[in-house]
Amino acid sequence: RYPFVDGDGAIVVATTRPETMLGDTAVAVHPDDERYRGAIGRRVRLPLVGREIPVIADAYVDPEFGTGAVKVTPAHDPNDFEMGRRHGLPRVRVIDEHGRMTAEAGERYAGLDRFEARKRVVADLEAGGFLLKVEPHTHAVGHCYRCGTVIEPLVSRQWFIRMKPLAEPAIEAVRSGRIRIVPERFTRVYLNWMENIRDWCISRQIWWGHRIPAWYCQDCGETVVSREDPDRCPRCGGALQQDEDVLDTWFSSALWPFSTLGWPDTAAPDLRRFYPTSVLVTGYDILFFWVARMIMMGLEFMGEVPFRTVLLHGLVRDAQGQKMSKSRGNVVDPLAVIDKYGADALRFTLVTGLAPGNDARFSWEKAESSRNFANKLWNAARFVLMNLDGFDPGRGAPARENAADRWILHRLNHVTAEVTRLLEAFELGEAARALYNFIWGEFCDWYIELVKPRLAAGDEGGDAEDRYAAQYTLWQVLEQTLRLLHPFMPFISEAIWQRLPRPAGAGESIVRAPWPHPRPEWAGDPDAMARFERVLEAIHGIRSLRAEFRVPAGRRARAIVYAEEPAQAAAFEEQREAIQRLAAVDPLEIHVGTGQRPPQAAAHVGAGVVVYVPLAGLIDLEAERRRLEKELREVAAALERVRAKLANPGFREKAPAEVVERERQRADELAAKQALLEQRLRDLA
Repeated sequence: RYPFVDGDGAIVVATTRPETMLGDTAVAVHPDDERYRGAIGRRVRLPLVGREIPVIADAYVDPEFGTGAVKVTPAHDPNDFEMGRRHGLPRVRVIDEHGRMTAEAGERYAGLDRFEARKRVVADLEAGGFLLKVEPHTHAVGHCYRCGTVIEPLVSRQWFIRMKPLAEPAIEAVRSGRIRIVPERFTRVYLNWMENIRDWCISRQIWWGHRIPAWYCQDCGETVVSREDPDRCPRCGGALQQDEDVLDTWFSSALWPFSTLGWPDTAAPDLRRFYPTSVLVTGYDILFFWVARMIMMGLEFMGEVPFRTVLLHGLVRDAQGQKMSKSRGNVVDPLAVIDKYGADALRFTLVTGLAPGNDARFSWEKAESSRNFANKLWNAARFVLMNLDGFDPGRGAPARENAADRWILHRLNHVTAEVTRLLEAFELGEAARALYNFIWGEFCDWYIELVKPRLAAGDEGGDAEDRYAAQYTLWQVLEQTLRLLHPFMPFISEAIWQRLPRPAGAGESIVRAPWPHPRPEWAGDPDAMARFERVLEAIHGIRSLRAEFRVPAGRRARAIVYAEEPAQAAAFEEQREAIQRLAAVDPLEIHVGTGQRPPQAAAHVGAGVVVYVPLAGLIDLEAERRRLEKELREVAAALERVRAKLANPGFREKAPAEVVERERQRADELAAKQALLEQRLRDLA
């Protein structure tokens, strides 16, 4: 408590750092706090020191916290420092750089370690009758993340840059569109920070960095700031000593776009050619630390913006969504991921997880999945290379093509256009996922499986032109897909591309190959493409039915296809061999129109197509019925429990919103599964 100098009573304040009381220069209260209205402007005596200090009113004070009266120590707290500037308070520095009390703390405390002084101050306050009570309290004083030492805020002499003149042209550059920030929402964040910018402290007391270009005369005290290292003091000729501080890391980094290209030589060839650059890619967390400062420095020293577009990606967090940090111990070493799964797998994991401005969670499972994708691509490439014997890439397109060839080239056109569009929109993750789906799903799982008999038939003296068409299509799809994939997985795409036959003049590296574009001759007839895809859907549907009813893998099933249109029936007929082989079907009946559903048959229904698979003779129908009925009872019981929980007002009101939403999704999934099981039982009836 601080006794009033000119009257009875006292002001009571709380502190978590009693040793800093020795440096107090005011007591602050909120201007609207009725309890202290009569105290504002009066003076109190600081216990132990005896210094008279004013009671000031400041809106920074929270009247609900503690007693509503706070001690102000401008030399040892950043918020108190700002309050002191507003009210013209002196700064009494009672702790030095080594954590010991200074002479200004008073003879009784000078030289003591700050924590020793804390104990003595508390004892002296109690002895003097100033201490009301001591109670446990957790404060928010900063700690070093490495050694855990309490960081002591101190007032010290530093170098600053006045930022407002630099910020104004940087604000205009973004507002006018000379620089575009992606995602757009960060433009507002950038402008808000720049419009409220404060002067920047650029000096740092660390070992490494660019030295502050300031020298101090040892004789007359003159401060010299110079572009060149001075020898003597220009004022008195005395000896000079350079400032031991270094520039803030972000100051040096702010010069990066032009200092790396030969600046300050403005005629340097690299600087003239490469400044300004096109796109800067960085994390949103350093928009102010780095991006804004590069813009300001570029405009100041070069008279031009350093880049045209800023692409801000998110942060890579751990599997629980926490920010990775050394203090938490949750940092994943990229080299460990590379050692286990490869550099391409790590790159692909990160790019598919990050969207502009959004964070991503890293998991080892995702990295393993990316490695599996690389393996899939490698094995597909091996298959293609093993089947290119006698293939001449200079021969050109085949005289005729199979429907499967036309379809995969049509899909290649589509993914080429889609990846290009997504990259130009900076949707890197979506572009990578589009390629993943095409390579794994359409090229590997469908086309390669469809083309195998044609390649084998050609080896055995079959249709040579058809075999060439298959080779040509495999080569074209793989080669162009590798070029699309190269920005995401550069090592495996280069390794495979080097092994592919290439026409003359193709270049020595994939990185020098031109970016692919859709080709008009591969556009394909939309109706024919749709008919072919219905055939693939039917194969997938038959496979799903076999899995759902647990038909043994080696057992051939009878399948009956009804196509509404003759052209669709012809597409099925053309792919008869593929359907029988890939869906394990024999016999296969193909009809035009609609037909009667066979007894005890499962059905796949598509657009204009129905496929029936009779189950009698394939499985034990009675055992399957019992299994489905048991599963249906379990699903129905689980659904009833979830619906009862959702119907409970207490659960809906008390449970977190994400928990309630998760239960709703579970109810929807169970209801859909219940409907499917009921349909399967009807199929068996």
